[in-house]
Amino acid sequence: MLFAAIALAAFCATFAGGVVALRLKDRLHLVLGFSAGAVVAVAFFDLIPEALVLAGRSHAPATVLSWVALGFLVYLILDRIQVLRGRSANFHGDAAGQLLQRGALGAASLSMHSFLDGIAIGVALQASTAVGTVVTIAVLAHDFSDGINTTNIVLKNGGSRRQAVGWLLTDALTPAAGIASTLLFRIPDPTLGIALATFAGLFLYVGASDLIPESHHAHPKLLTTVMTLLGAAVIYLAVMLASR
Repeated sequence: MLFAAIALAAFCATFAGGVVALRLKDRLHLVLGFSAGAVVAVAFFDLIPEALVLAGRSHAPATVLSWVALGFLVYLILDRIQVLRGRSANFHGDAAGQLLQRGALGAASLSMHSFLDGIAIGVALQASTAVGTVVTIAVLAHDFSDGINTTNIVLKNGGSRRQAVGWLLTDALTPAAGIASTLLFRIPDPTLGIALATFAGLFLYVGASDLIPESHHAHPKLLTTVMTLLGAAVIYLAVMLASR
């Protein structure tokens, strides 16, 4: 029941973000700023400390932190591959087709990222209910921004509202698939610690290279910065309360 409830919440958060993107445009930077703070804070205050505890009996702290860096760098590479493929598509076919292909590629990558978010929730719940709860809060905030980004990337590249909604539904369903996949296996504590460290690196990349720049783009910096700090503070308080 818990997994089903979280999967439903992830679906609703992603879909709600897409609906907001279709209807409201002037306040999205505040939502993205809050999401950025929440995602980065989960990595620093929850995933990395828990990874050090779980993997500490079998791995040195430096090894665990190396997996954080690996998660960051692997996601950077995947992100750059997507950008390069999008640019390559611009050299082939008609202009409208090129834009639609780029939009579909971007939406597909966001959907895959949402699948990984679901896996992160499932893995965190295997660690403990407290860790799972904090990661779920951050992922739900991030899923909301994913819904916004999925809708925007399709529309900005010439897609119709129907195509945007179709990709939004795909993106909203993939976290549930990721969560469900973790029901098929049980991870030993040392390996679980390494997995959490890797996801911490992924979260750091998403927050630092995607959400924070997007929230600040062409908007006043002060208010968006305040929202980012607020997102981090909310996660910090959630972690402190969950650890009691």
